[in-house]
Amino acid sequence: MSELRVVGRTSDGERIELADSEGNSFTVKIDESLKNAMAERKLVAVSEEAPTFSIKEIQARLRAGESFAEVARISGLSMNKIERYASPIMQERAWVIEQAEKSSPKGTSLPLRELVVQRLAPRGVNMNQISWNTWRLDNGSWHLVLSYPSSDGNREATWSFDLNKRTFISQDDGAKWICGEEITKHPTKQDRMSDHGVLYLHGMTSCSEEVRRKMATRSLKSSE
Repeated sequence: MSELRVVGRTSDGERIELADSEGNSFTVKIDESLKNAMAERKLVAVSEEAPTFSIKEIQARLRAGESFAEVARISGLSMNKIERYASPIMQERAWVIEQAEKSSPKGTSLPLRELVVQRLAPRGVNMNQISWNTWRLDNGSWHLVLSYPSSDGNREATWSFDLNKRTFISQDDGAKWICGEEITKHPTKQDRMSDHGVLYLHGMTSCSEEVRRKMATRSLKSSE
């Protein structure tokens, strides 16, 4: 059977002109049967490209902290489509971080944002280099992670944050240290050599002017 290629429509627009490898010409009338065959092919193509997950399922995975690459691999969708679906979820996660920073952990009147500055700035941490991340857990709370530079690379502090109640549960010693809570585990030799407070030797040199002013003002108020 010879393979034919499409040349185009005939001048009257009622037929499709075809040609074989030897240059012989053929025509096919554009009737309902041809139109139906083409429509069926389009439906098959759309079905093959349809996502295996619904948009809701994709967004639920992103809300739970899965990366764009992971969701793209599992769903079979392109990164461009994942990014399109991700936009409202990324905005939601950023909003949750903002609410957490404004909320005060139990036992302190200061919001978490100020506690972080109070703990890290005097130890020379550049506050422009800290980062936050959060994702929702199965129980409805949010896993909140603070990352900041240290003399040995990077440290983290993690909390479980209840958005409705605006309450925190410290998940590690880093979070307990930030909030001024008692660290109950027996310290190891490594802990004693480099606790969460020993970050830099150059004091405030890497800290922004704004943070320095805040800390200086807070110190003056305390001395009064």
